[in-house]
Amino acid sequence: MDLGDMLSRINDFIWGIPMIVLIMGVGIFLTIGLRGIQLRKLPLALKYMVNNEEEGEGDISSFAALCTALSATIGTGNIVGVATAIVAGGPGALFWMEVAALLGMATKFAEGLLALKFRVFDKNGSALGGPFYYIENGMGIKWRWLGKMFALFGLLAGLLGIGTFTQINGITSAAQSFFDPNNTSTVALFGQEYSWSVVIAGAVVTLATAIVLIGGVKRIAQVAEIIVPAMIVVYVSLCLLMVILNYSKIPDAFAQIFEGAFGLRAVSGGALGAMIVALQKGVARGIFSNESGLGSAPIAAAAAKTNEPVRQGLVSMTGTFIDTIIVCTMTGLAIILTGAWETGLDGAAVTIYAFSEALPFSNAICSFLLMMCLSFFAFTTIIGWNYYSERCLSYLTNGSLLGAKIFRVVHILAIFIGPYMTITAVWTLADIFNGLMAFPNLIALIALSPVVFRETKGFLNRLQADGSTSPVTEIEEDIPLTSELGLEE
Repeated sequence: MDLGDMLSRINDFIWGIPMIVLIMGVGIFLTIGLRGIQLRKLPLALKYMVNNEEEGEGDISSFAALCTALSATIGTGNIVGVATAIVAGGPGALFWMEVAALLGMATKFAEGLLALKFRVFDKNGSALGGPFYYIENGMGIKWRWLGKMFALFGLLAGLLGIGTFTQINGITSAAQSFFDPNNTSTVALFGQEYSWSVVIAGAVVTLATAIVLIGGVKRIAQVAEIIVPAMIVVYVSLCLLMVILNYSKIPDAFAQIFEGAFGLRAVSGGALGAMIVALQKGVARGIFSNESGLGSAPIAAAAAKTNEPVRQGLVSMTGTFIDTIIVCTMTGLAIILTGAWETGLDGAAVTIYAFSEALPFSNAICSFLLMMCLSFFAFTTIIGWNYYSERCLSYLTNGSLLGAKIFRVVHILAIFIGPYMTITAVWTLADIFNGLMAFPNLIALIALSPVVFRETKGFLNRLQADGSTSPVTEIEEDIPLTSELGLEE
């Protein structure tokens, strides 16, 4: 067995049934404990999403923090990943993707709440938070090793592929497919021939990345606030146009989704087997797309200018709603309506086929539109994951400024060389580290669930009583003792 096969087997195990059961189980547990807050309070969450708190402490607005998180969350997986799930699991996979997202909203709520509850401020006044801080400050100092484990996995995931090689490779591949599909204009680099479109696109993205990253979290947030809403609006509008132009096929599409979800259209393998495949593919892709439970989004949430943990929890859960319930659903419907999933194509080719079939534009225009969406999705993932990785490194090095500067240089260099690398093994390794991040985070969510339930109940009671959302100030009520949670002696 070579290294690639071994990594693939490890990846399949980590992202297999154990991970699905664990993340879904935590989502169900939190949904019950919070009494379905993701449905009851979604209108309030959407209101808080655009109505920033002016008096709060932090580095960036709640909306900017959400956009920073979405910049890393919404990526090529929303285009390519959805297609892969439906091709492998049938239209029913989209149903289970939505189920995973609904449960994941409760998980993301808890992550955002805890990120604010246990964040700290460094000597420069910058907010620091995320799973490593709510593990150490919430569960107790003896659990610091678990926070270190999360930080290490997060650092490796961001540097070894998710935030670097795979994203820039996706951008340059899309550029070549559109500008130079026959590879006619080439240049010799590193002993191989590369299209000029790859070289130019790689250089442009590297420069843009450097300009953004040098400015730190505030510049990342400024860029995310502009690009993320714009790219979501453009992409969803295109998908809505496809749905409207194929409105007569909508009833059959929904029939395929529901029947496929429960194996009612199974041809071979039986209904149960078809249902299991649809469930596994849909849930796994849903989790991977919206990152609920992985612990990445609360790193950005901790920087929000708010003093109320529950408020930020509500804002955070809208990220999963936007990512999966809106963006992934639009992609899935376009693919099912056009029958693209039955063409024998795979990955981005499936979505390209759907765009070409459903939109009233030429194939060239459709390819250009999808290339631009993929490029912006990938670019925002680069800058979002750089922020996550830097925060992980900061925790591991006790806030070393030199370490942060060196990391930014290394990250930018990785973007520069990314187009010229074979990324299959690197992508698999990054997937493994990304999955391993979830285990420390899920342990913390379960252990600190009493804090989540108590904070939420207090906030909603105050809101119902007099409209006040001011957090309780008494330390006995506001900061839980680790002994109360049974985590420290």
